[in-house]
Amino acid sequence: MRLTTFTDFGFRVLMRLAGDPDRAFTTAELADEFRVSRNHLAKVISALAGAGYLETRRGGGGGAALARQPDEIRLGDVVALLESDQALVECFLPGGAACTLTPRCRLKGRLAEAEAAFIADLNRSTLADCIFRPLEA
Repeated sequence: MRLTTFTDFGFRVLMRLAGDPDRAFTTAELADEFRVSRNHLAKVISALAGAGYLETRRGGGGGAALARQPDEIRLGDVVALLESDQALVECFLPGGAACTLTPRCRLKGRLAEAEAAFIADLNRSTLADCIFRPLEA
C-alpha cells in the first residue's frame, strides 16, 4: 500500500508535536522545518484538528499542539482518517463500478481484507512509539 504525501505530512506533524509537547507550533514553523508547502500543511493540520488529534489557537502565542496523549493516538486510525478519500482501487469508490469484472470479481474482497489488516497492524502501535526529537544544536 502506498500512502499519500498528505498522510506523510500528517505523521510528520504528529511526531514533531509529540517530541516537544510543551509548546505550540505554527504552520509556518513546521512548513519551514519540513521544507513543504505551507498551504498543503495547513490542510493537513486542519484535518488532524477536525478529528480531535490537534488543538489549534490563532493569534500571538497560537499554533498547533497535540490534543491527546501520544499513547492514545493509534497509527492505523491516523492512516484511515488521512487516506479516507483515497480508494485502494477504483471499485472501492462510492459508485465505482467502471470495471467490467465487478459482478464476478473475487479480488475485491481480498483487497478489502488486506487493507483492513494493514490498518489493524498499524493500530498495534501508537504515536508514543514514534516520537520525534530533533538533534540538539
